[in-house]
Amino acid sequence: MLRGLEVIRRSGMVDLTRPDLALTALLRLRRLGPVAGAAQVAANRDRTAIGLVDELGPLTYAQLDVRSNAVARALAGQGVGPGSVVALLARDHRGTVETMIAAGKLGARLLLMNTGFATPQLVDVARREKVSALVFDQEFAEQVDAVPGEGPRVLAWVEDPATADRPTLEELIASTDDAPLAHPPRPGGFVLLTSGTTGTPKGAPRQVSSPLAVAQFLDRIPLRAGEATVLAAPLFHGTGLSQFLLSFALGSAVVLRRRFDPVEALRAVQDNRATALVLVPTMLRRVLDLGPEVLAAYDTSSLRILFSAGSALPPELGNRATEAFGDVVHNLYGSTEVAVATVATPEDWRAAPGTVGRPPVGCRVALVDEEGRRVTEPGVVGRVFVGSVLSFEGYTDGRHREIVDGLLATGDLGHFDAQGRLFIDGRDDDMIVSGGENVFPGEIENLLLEHEAVAEAAVTGVPDEEFGQRLKAHLVLRPGASVTGEEIREFVRANLARYKVPREVVFVDELPHNATGKLLRGELASSD
Repeated sequence: MLRGLEVIRRSGMVDLTRPDLALTALLRLRRLGPVAGAAQVAANRDRTAIGLVDELGPLTYAQLDVRSNAVARALAGQGVGPGSVVALLARDHRGTVETMIAAGKLGARLLLMNTGFATPQLVDVARREKVSALVFDQEFAEQVDAVPGEGPRVLAWVEDPATADRPTLEELIASTDDAPLAHPPRPGGFVLLTSGTTGTPKGAPRQVSSPLAVAQFLDRIPLRAGEATVLAAPLFHGTGLSQFLLSFALGSAVVLRRRFDPVEALRAVQDNRATALVLVPTMLRRVLDLGPEVLAAYDTSSLRILFSAGSALPPELGNRATEAFGDVVHNLYGSTEVAVATVATPEDWRAAPGTVGRPPVGCRVALVDEEGRRVTEPGVVGRVFVGSVLSFEGYTDGRHREIVDGLLATGDLGHFDAQGRLFIDGRDDDMIVSGGENVFPGEIENLLLEHEAVAEAAVTGVPDEEFGQRLKAHLVLRPGASVTGEEIREFVRANLARYKVPREVVFVDELPHNATGKLLRGELASSD
């Protein structure tokens, strides 16, 4: 606790020399939750502080507070209140944030829907989570029409006003009293959804009850109060949401765009003098692939933090980012269920490219072998288990993850190096057994990405009568590049053990990814 308090003091989040203000902030966070509570604290601290910048311009925390009052009152007038579930199917913009704050003020549970869901997934999730109200962007109207129910349906972003057949957030804000609301009996919390790569997405509820939880991020990510963060990762994803919550807690400006564009991300950093850029590895690759001339055209010297999470950051990509932006790469490992597990600082990355670092304050990480024994020797692979105050308490459908000694299974395999830094070798269900040898595709993929002709790589296991499974490499080449399958095989043979050499190499135009850039191995496997 003492270390956590020191981390929070150092960030400037709370002035510990003013215990009266600190206590007031704590009470608001406890009553309203991390979104609405943090927004109110920031508004009361400085009414002129910019809280949000989107495509329509800036909004202060005070404006967000008042506008979300009107949204909350309008939803309350349609029966939304404590215990209700407000589903949000929207891209990143002011309407999304105002709905998040309004749900907190009502004590309603906020359900963050993935904008990449197919209609059947959306319908199944809405039915299972008992959605009371749905706030959505106009582009998703057809999908929302398939969702049963009579609760409020409100448009968060309108692209064609002539075809808008639902009330809009702007109309509700303009026509509703924006006076403050009484605090709800308890915070509603929110539900993150898994990616749904193996079926209907599971709901992982979150209830941030301890203000010290933020120390788990701030301990190894040097965000500071009153700065600006560009969020390229979407808010419905744990990566974007966690850094959004941190920025609000710090009273910093959050810079959003509805769709990711690598040039616009650089421009947003430059124009807002942002100190942090939050993205997933596929976004980072698109930024770096712009090339040195384009990168040099934008002033990104304000960046202290390039925050990557959501999927594995290959050594090749992290090294390119370090070369382009300096020692700013922070690589987080976590999941929808456990939140944060470890963070690699720039120093960690320099010493051991590919590492996900060490656990921050309040987190515990352990490796367990197949017999349930702790793995402590460097280089020995084990199943990854994590414990923290941010770990969830079970899926909304009643299921749970395996627990060992109070630690939650992540579903990943990993190993420590001699200095205690963690490396993730892959998903336990991605491991390929070929000729009796255990092969982790990530190791081969990381090597393939170092080849000058390869832009993207994925390795899968294909059934084989002789070996059980044989390795198949799926490659996307860089524009104008040319290489043969045998040259690729020889490249792997020169760097890895022979049993790790793909027996097949295919060249494709693109690899399948979900909305947050995670590789969909199942789709590749089904096409093999």
